[in-house]
Amino acid sequence: MAESLSGRVKKILPILKQTYPDVECALHHDNPFQLAVATILSAQCTDKRVNMVTPGLFKKYSDAKAFAKAPLADIETRVHSTGFYKNKAKSIKNLSMILMEKYDGKIPQNLEELVALPGIGRKTANVILGVAFGVPGIVVDTHVKRLTYRLGLTKKTDPEKIEFEMMELVPKKDWTDFGLLLIFHGRAICEARKPKCEICPLNRLCPKIGVA
Repeated sequence: MAESLSGRVKKILPILKQTYPDVECALHHDNPFQLAVATILSAQCTDKRVNMVTPGLFKKYSDAKAFAKAPLADIETRVHSTGFYKNKAKSIKNLSMILMEKYDGKIPQNLEELVALPGIGRKTANVILGVAFGVPGIVVDTHVKRLTYRLGLTKKTDPEKIEFEMMELVPKKDWTDFGLLLIFHGRAICEARKPKCEICPLNRLCPKIGVA
C-alpha cells in the first residue's frame, strides 16, 4: 500500500511543480523572526490580511527586542484585524521575551526548541525551518489536510499524524515544497467547498474523480 501511495506522490509532485513553478511562502517577511510573527498572525486568518498588517507592525517593532519592550495593548491594537488578537499579541510578546532571554533575540533552528516557544506549534515550526533556514519539513495546514485526504494519501485527520505519514511518502528534499504546493493548489483549484475538478491538473490522479 505504501509503495502505491509513494508512486502516486511521485506523479503528483512534478505536475504541481509545473503548475506552480514559482511557489514560495506567501507571508511577507525579511528575516526568520518576522516570519515567525507573521505565521502566528496567520492562524485563522488569510495571508493577504496578515500582509496588510505586518508592514506597519514591523516598521514600529522591527525585532524581538522591540516587541519584548512593546506595550501589550499596542501590539493588540496593531494586530486586531487578524482575529484572536489578544492571544496572538500575547504569544508574540512572550515569544520575543524568551528569545531575548535565551537566544539573543534569534530564532532557534531546530524543531524541538521551536515548538517549546509561545505560539509555535509543529506547523509554524516547519514553516520557519523550511522557508527561513532550508531545513526540510512538511507543513500541514487546512489545505494540506484537505488535499492529502482527497488525493487518497491519508485517512488521518490529525495534522501531526498526517505530517508523519507524508514524511514516509514524500522524498525528504521535497518536504517543504510539497506543503507549499498543496497550499497553492488548495487556494487556486482544490477549494474546500467548490473544488474546480474539471480544470484540475491532478484530476486523473484523484481517487474521487479520476482513474487512480
